Amino acid sequence: MKTKIHEHLLNLNDKAMGKVIKTISLKTLVNISLVLLLLTSACAQSGNKTKNQADNKVEAKSIVGKPAMDIQMAVLSGNLEAVKQHIEAGTDINKKDAMSGSTPLITAASFGKNDIAKALIDAGADLTPKNNDGSTALHVAAFFCRIEIVQMLIDAKVDKTARNNFGATARETVMGPFLEVKPIYEMIQQQLGPFGLQLDLTEIEKTRPVIAMMLQ
Repeated sequence: MKTKIHEHLLNLNDKAMGKVIKTISLKTLVNISLVLLLLTSACAQSGNKTKNQADNKVEAKSIVGKPAMDIQMAVLSGNLEAVKQHIEAGTDINKKDAMSGSTPLITAASFGKNDIAKALIDAGADLTPKNNDGSTALHVAAFFCRIEIVQMLIDAKVDKTARNNFGATARETVMGPFLEVKPIYEMIQQQLGPFGLQLDLTEIEKTRPVIAMMLQ
């Protein structure tokens, strides 16, 4: 199954990469897809464990205050309380996912988890880490037009000049013609919609110029 998923997503990657490589790295988004598929499976297993532990609350509470749910899973599922518990328990909030290289903040930016992004930033999350494709949280937030998260990052003095592995700044990822990247947004929505990603393409088309102005 894992091999088939890799082949399917990489085929999509090959078709779109040549057309928009200077605008955004599709490999980054493919990596996010792969990680999500793997983490969703892990989430299901974690959910079963949590359910089994429900009858054993005393033992669960004695585990150093750290929630059973992994911080990346907590971000993906929008579990703000679990993320806060991780922060209070001293979990490394800058730890990169082994598959994609994404930090919890990059994941939150990808999926528009505004409250979680704020909690991570307020907790002192590092804004500079890059995923395997060289994209920072700002790159991802900008491309997906997460305007609130972009503003949070700007307020936190994020480096707007950082470049991904293809030499593009976050601003440059939203400066190209929308029609050239629309197929990528559609592909991402198709692939990640089942995992909770919601993209309003009409809104994204309107917001891309706004993001570009914010990042001047």
